[in-house]
Amino acid sequence: FGLSQNEFEVVKSDKEWKSQLDELSYLVLRKAYTERPYTGKYDNFYEKGTYHCAGCDEPLYKSDFKYNSYCGWPSFDREIKDKLVYDVDYKLGYPRTEIKCKKCGGHLGHVFNDGPRETTGKRHCVNSVALVFKKA
Repeated sequence: FGLSQNEFEVVKSDKEWKSQLDELSYLVLRKAYTERPYTGKYDNFYEKGTYHCAGCDEPLYKSDFKYNSYCGWPSFDREIKDKLVYDVDYKLGYPRTEIKCKKCGGHLGHVFNDGPRETTGKRHCVNSVALVFKKA
């Protein structure tokens, strides 16, 4: 379902990741932490452009896929094709679908089945600190 760490195109030591990322981005991308709801810079942000992985700069989401789910994190109804890998996370005691960057394995967030019915029905709930926005 997911990939082991050595199967990603971008592989770095923990020390390298720590030196490249700020503390919260490191904790989210490399240790699967979650930023507090309603605190991320992209929660209520709707400029046109592309959201890239903060770890490796891979383009992951288009602004056209973003919508306000009122959950406290940036939400997208789909990803750019073939840019993510999916895993199962049991940290809360039940299975959740974890999303990771396919290029570096960085933890982005989770996918839920409560998204917009008129598009995909999916909600990619993504940590802002795992993303870098590039204006169109």
